Formats: sequence, structure tokens, C-alpha cells
Amino acid sequence: MPDPRSELMNALQAHDHQRLATSHTLIGIDEAGRGCLAGPVVAGACLLGRDLLNSAEGLRECACIKDSKQLSAANREAQFAVLKDLKGRGLIDFAVAMASVDEIAEHNILGATRLAMQRAVEALASGASGWSLPDAVASEPLFRQTNEVQILVDGRPLKPFPYAHEGLVQGDGRSLCIAMASIAAKVTRDREMRRLAAIYGQYGFDQHKGYGTAAHRTALREHGPCPIHRELFLRKLLLP
Repeated sequence: MPDPRSELMNALQAHDHQRLATSHTLIGIDEAGRGCLAGPVVAGACLLGRDLLNSAEGLRECACIKDSKQLSAANREAQFAVLKDLKGRGLIDFAVAMASVDEIAEHNILGATRLAMQRAVEALASGASGWSLPDAVASEPLFRQTNEVQILVDGRPLKPFPYAHEGLVQGDGRSLCIAMASIAAKVTRDREMRRLAAIYGQYGFDQHKGYGTAAHRTALREHGPCPIHRELFLRKLLLP
């Protein structure tokens, strides 16, 4: 017999609801800032259980959650407030973590992204007791049992990565928990770049957030790089 809630679900909700039929918990992971010329890379990890999608009210509350790239800055902030409210009520959990410019230089951007994602998952693990996870899952090492916890990473699988997971290409547009993670990562990184803009005011980080826009390239030509620029990225940048 069809689940009557299915008619209320959007595509992202329906995807995660189907996966939760066979797992206790989903964790979605996404990053922000991987392609930037400056600033840290930030990862978000969002833990989603069944309760949120088992009520019409819960479905309505997260109906506007979508891939952060499809939201304006104001809408991302509004949806981030929704995430915090849902977290405060115990309906989801999420964590964000960063890898610094120095770590990007040391590990390259892919390695630094994996490091940020691992830190975000471990931050969830350290605060997961309130979720009443099965004993076998809640014991060390947490989040390795894919029959109880499914970890979904936006994009292709991470190699290496200490937790069993599945890569979901364009996952931020397919999975609710990945979309939530994308919002948490993007909002957190944008706030960090606005903070850094107050220190390095000549680059306009509050406007372009470190991406290689024309205005950013112009500032680089005029002022040269600052300590939060990614040196390897600048080597590959062709400045007209």
C-alpha cells in the first residue's frame, strides 16, 4: 500500500525517505570553496533520521531546502536558520569543519577536502548520543556500519576515506541530507570570507568569497596575493 506521505514529498525528501526504509540514519556530506583562489575549504555533514520525514509538518518545514547553489545568499541564510531550528529540536544534526589554506598547500585541494569532510563526520560522531543509535552503531568506530548508517557524499566516492560511504553525483540536487550539508557548508564559508574581508579589505572577499572573478583577478594584479590566497591555484591562474 503506498505511503500517504509520499504525495507530500518533493524529490529530495522522497529520495532520503526511500533510503531510510533500510537504514536507521543518513549522513549527507558536501563541500564549499573547493574551486576558490583564496580561503579555506569547508565541509558540511548532516545527519537525518526518520522522524523528520514521518510527519506532514516535518515535510513542510524542510520543503524549501535545496542545493545551496540554487539559493540566493539571503535564502541560504534563511534555510540555515531552518536547519538550526530543526537541530535544536532534535530532528536533524549537522556539523561543519574546515581545512586551512596551509592544509590545502600540504595535501592538495582534494586531500584537504577529504580532511574537512572527515572532521565534519567526526564532529557528528562526537555529539551523536542524543540520537539513540543502536549500540552496535554508537560504539567505536562510529558510522562504519552501512546497514545502519548510510553516508552519502556529493560527487564521486572519496579515496581514501575512513568511513564506508557512497558517492552520489549531483547529490546536492538529489538528496535532502546532502542539500542540507551544502547549505551548512556554504553559509559557514561565506561568513568566514566576510570575516576575512575585514582583515584583507583590498580584495573584496565579502563580494566574491574568494572565487576567481574579474574583480578578484584585478585586485590580485594590483596588490599581489595575501596570506589566505592558495599559492598553487595562483600558479595556474592566467592573469590577462
